[in-house]
Amino acid sequence: MATSRRRWIKLATAALSAAWLSLSVMPAPAFAADKIVVFAAASMKNALDNADAAFTKETGKEVTVSYAASGPLAKQLENGAPADVFISADTNWMDYVAQRKLIKDDSRVNLLGNKLVLVAAKDKAKPVEINHGFDLAGLLGDSRLAIGQPESVPAGKYGKTALEKLGVWASVEKKVAGAESVRAALALVSRGEAPYGIVYQTDVSADPGVAVVGTFPADSHPPIVYPFAITATSKNPDVQAYFDYLKSAKAVPFFEHEGFTILKQ
Repeated sequence: MATSRRRWIKLATAALSAAWLSLSVMPAPAFAADKIVVFAAASMKNALDNADAAFTKETGKEVTVSYAASGPLAKQLENGAPADVFISADTNWMDYVAQRKLIKDDSRVNLLGNKLVLVAAKDKAKPVEINHGFDLAGLLGDSRLAIGQPESVPAGKYGKTALEKLGVWASVEKKVAGAESVRAALALVSRGEAPYGIVYQTDVSADPGVAVVGTFPADSHPPIVYPFAITATSKNPDVQAYFDYLKSAKAVPFFEHEGFTILKQ
């Protein structure tokens, strides 16, 4: 009886070992590698999600997007993170990756434009006339101004430049609540943690809790330009078709609906 039990255990162990061996040599699923991977500025989320859904419906090709501030995304590319397309919210970070040979230079295109606005919680929103020397510090009182980190977030850099040009930055510099992205700055206003914030016009539709109270003069900051490019390491056979789609008339409605201006088709 004991002999039969030991024999059964040996057979069961052998069977389990064989099963484990067969599983261990099975190829890993390949579907993840087939997806088009995009690194995109946080302010692109609504428009790009909708455009990507239409592209997938039309072609059957899946797109996955990592949204963040342009600076951290550029640094991730520099550190070897795999992506097929990079979309920056300013030309500086695209220049950064270009100088490091991380994009295909001939693919680069300045596709979209945007506007810089001052926002407040919708239930407390009152129009603010944004001009030289306007009393932003007085509006803030003891509270904070939500803005992307001026050192790394494009919207923060544009915001700081605009406030400097308008002669206001020195009075509010110590009141700044620097956020990791423009959408994070938007959330601070929406949650009531900051009474005012500086974001892109296109961000406002992403949060029903905020409203535009003023638009910064176009000459108070450099033009807001979104460059697109295919990465140098991309080997995805579908990336060119996807990139062409983003530049085509088919994608225009998704961008315009969120408030972007089309610079090139």
